Amino acid sequence: EERAPSPPLQVDDPQTFVLRPAPQGRTVRCRLTRDKRGMDKGMYPSYFLHLDADRKVFLLAGRKRKRSKTANYLISSDPTNLSRGGENFIGKLRSNLLGNRFTVFDNGQNPQRGGSSTDLGSLRQELAAVIYETNVLGFRGPRRMTVIIPGMNTENERVPIRPRNASDGLLIRWQNKTLESLIELHNKPPVWNEDSGSYTLNFQGRVTQASVKNFQIIHSDDRKYLQARSGWSIELLESENHQEPNPFVVKE
Repeated sequence: EERAPSPPLQVDDPQTFVLRPAPQGRTVRCRLTRDKRGMDKGMYPSYFLHLDADRKVFLLAGRKRKRSKTANYLISSDPTNLSRGGENFIGKLRSNLLGNRFTVFDNGQNPQRGGSSTDLGSLRQELAAVIYETNVLGFRGPRRMTVIIPGMNTENERVPIRPRNASDGLLIRWQNKTLESLIELHNKPPVWNEDSGSYTLNFQGRVTQASVKNFQIIHSDDRKYLQARSGWSIELLESENHQEPNPFVVKE
């Protein structure tokens, strides 16, 4: 169901805004643009996230890292400095070898590099995990997606998840079904449409391009309440005479 419009969000400090949980009962609407221009941008594209409101506000930029064994993306609050050593380095997104499980980290210290004496508060937090699974139809059918995020405490703050070793973390806790202080979300199953001969979801007219990457995220306790949705649209960039796909993301 389409929710009533939320009052405009005030973002005074974008870096603080992106690292804290979304305001309760508010819709945060963003636009993510993929830039594939340049010599090697086809293999290592950059991404730019803006708050899609009355005033366009830059939030984050990301870039796929080179010479990584798995899919690995740097995330920064400075669109001109997408390096790990930059002072605006926010965190990273990393996948497993199969490319079907992803973890989002902040810019804290890797526990494998700090030693046993490292202070717990300096260790990196795991902010989210995403698991992709095929369904009974195999790769030809819609994928199943599970999203694991830390829960909130009584003060509406994110519960910190700081694993000390590889035997802990969001993905490990999900595998072991130890989901205390965690929230488990799933993608809404699409419905087969006989007219179009494809699986479809209702995006209220915001999505213009069919793609297996279009999704809506829901909670099992309330399947009608959308936690997030993302879909591809086609937009003509004013600076280039070509069409560029842009995921349109709504976080609720």
